[in-house]
This record gives sequence, C-alpha cells and structure tokens, in this order.
Amino acid sequence: MKKFKTEKRLAKITKAARARQKSLFVILENIHDPHNVSAIFRSCDAVGVLRVGLVYTNEKFPKISRVTSSSANKWIETIRFNSVDECVSLLKKNNFKIYVSVLDENAKSIYDVDFTIPSAIVMGNEHRGVSNDFINYADEKIYIPMRGMIQSLNVSVATAVTLYEAHRQRTMKGMYDIPDLSNEELETLINHWCEK
Repeated sequence: MKKFKTEKRLAKITKAARARQKSLFVILENIHDPHNVSAIFRSCDAVGVLRVGLVYTNEKFPKISRVTSSSANKWIETIRFNSVDECVSLLKKNNFKIYVSVLDENAKSIYDVDFTIPSAIVMGNEHRGVSNDFINYADEKIYIPMRGMIQSLNVSVATAVTLYEAHRQRTMKGMYDIPDLSNEELETLINHWCEK
C-alpha cells in the first residue's frame, strides 16, 4: 500500500512538473495583504506558473501562510527583488515581455494580447496599483474588460482571471503538452518536490 501511495505521489508530481511554464512569470509589487498573496499563489499553481517574483519597495515581504495558500507556496519558486530595476533587468535578460495590469485608456484587453510568448504579468498594490516605475518599463499595459459599475477586481481575482486567459491561450497552442523545462530542469524540479 505504501509503495502504491509513493508511486501515485510521484506520478502526480511528475505530471504537475511537466506542466510548469518557465515562460510565464507573475510579478507582485507591494501587495500587502498576505491573504491576497496566498490566493495568487494558489492560482499560479493551478495554471502551472513556475515562479513568482516579489518586488517590495514600500511594503514588507509578505508572510505566506500554508493554510491560506493551501500549501501552494511549497510548489512555487519565489524570487525576491529589492527594486523594480533589478526585476526588469532579469526579465529583459530572459526575453520576457512585460505586461502591466493597469486601468489606462491605452491599455489592451487581456483577450487581445499574446500570453504564449515569454510573459511577465505584473500586478500591483491593492490601493496604489502598479508603480510608475513598472508602468514605464511595460511592453504592454493590460486590463480586464468589465461590464458593471465598479471598474476593479480584488487583486487575487484579477490575477486569476488574467492567468486563466494565459492558460487558455497556451492550452490552445498545445504548450502544456510539451514541457517548457529542459530534461535536466524537469528532473531537478521533480527531485526537489519529492523531498517536500
């Protein structure tokens, strides 16, 4: 029975690892509510995001609870940045297109941008939004179309909606059928997860 459980766990880990999208990066800037951050981690895990970048220049780095994140933080790599410039430098070095979520008359609908290329989705603080520093670096400003009176969503909900559009596009293109990670990266990730 123990061997069966071990084999079943390894199969689940392997399947999830093969679906991880190295070319889909979520960046959180100064999001102060740890419950929102934890909910975002759950959405990231659900759509196969490999890593989340945390840019905290005005707020403390959030404490991510295993309870509120349903342990999703165990399966997501986090990279901490001390400045927007540091984060953007890494993104540009790895050829990511920077999509900044912002209400702006020049922003494009999430349904009109291409999330199948290396994409970094930047989500901002619940009250202030994304900083001007990040907006100035944006390759595209994006927004979620809404039909109601209120023109904003909770940041964790907005992240989930955006990620599921990326998921839809990548699914349609068959990007989850072939690992985004090299064989060596995949083996390293599986071994790392098996130790958790």
